Amino acid sequence: MNDKAGLETAHLRVAELVQGLHNRPDTDSDTVVAELAEHAAVEIPGAQYAGITLTRNAKKVDTPAASHHWPLLLDKIQERHQEGPCLTAAWDEKIIHVADLATDDRFPNYRRDVLAETPIRSIMAFQMFIAGETVGALNVFSEQPGAFDTDSRDLGRVFAAHSSVAWNSARRDEQFRRALSSRDIIGQAKGMIMERYGVNAVQAFELLRKLSQDSNVPLIKVATGLVEDAQSSVD
Repeated sequence: MNDKAGLETAHLRVAELVQGLHNRPDTDSDTVVAELAEHAAVEIPGAQYAGITLTRNAKKVDTPAASHHWPLLLDKIQERHQEGPCLTAAWDEKIIHVADLATDDRFPNYRRDVLAETPIRSIMAFQMFIAGETVGALNVFSEQPGAFDTDSRDLGRVFAAHSSVAWNSARRDEQFRRALSSRDIIGQAKGMIMERYGVNAVQAFELLRKLSQDSNVPLIKVATGLVEDAQSSVD
C-alpha cells in the first residue's frame, strides 16, 4: 500500500467492515470484538496477528478477542509485569510502536519474556475509547522486525476509532435488551403480588424492594425467583 488512492480504499473498506458489524441485528458484543480482531489482522499492513487488551488497572488484564494464541500470551506477560506496549497505549491514549523488540528497551521485563516465549518481534498498539472505567487497546503483531510503517499507523488509528464506536454500540444494545428483560420480569412479579394480595402497583413494588433489602438479594433476582416459582407450580 504505497499510494494515497490505495490507502483511501483501505480506509473505506475498514469503514464498511465496521459499519456492517454495527448494522447487523442482534449482534452481541463478544461477536463484534472477535470479528474486529480478525479483520485487524488482515487489514492493517504488516500485521500477522491481532488482539484487544482491556484493563481497569494494570493488575488485571483481559483479552476479549485475539486472532491467535500469541496475543493472549502477550497480555499474560503484560499482566505478570504490569508493563507493556498495549497497556501503555490503553492508559496513555496514544499509539505505541515497537519496531524491533530485540532492540527496544522501554519495557525490559516484558521484552525479556516475550523474546523468550514467543516469536513476536514488532508491535503496534492503538488506544481504544471504551465507555465506562475500562480502558483498552487494539494491537497488531508480527514475527518480523520493522513490519509496521506509517500506513500501518494511519490505518490502525482509523480502525481503532471505528472499532470503539461499533463495540460500544453493541454493548449499549445489550444493556438495553437486558434492561427491557428486567423490566418485564419485575412487571410480571408485581402483577402476581397485586393479584395475590390485592394491592396496587406502588405497594407491590415496595414489597419487592423490601424483600430485596431484607434478603440482601438484587431486586431483579427476587422478581425472577417469584416468577419462576409461579411457573413451576403451574407446570
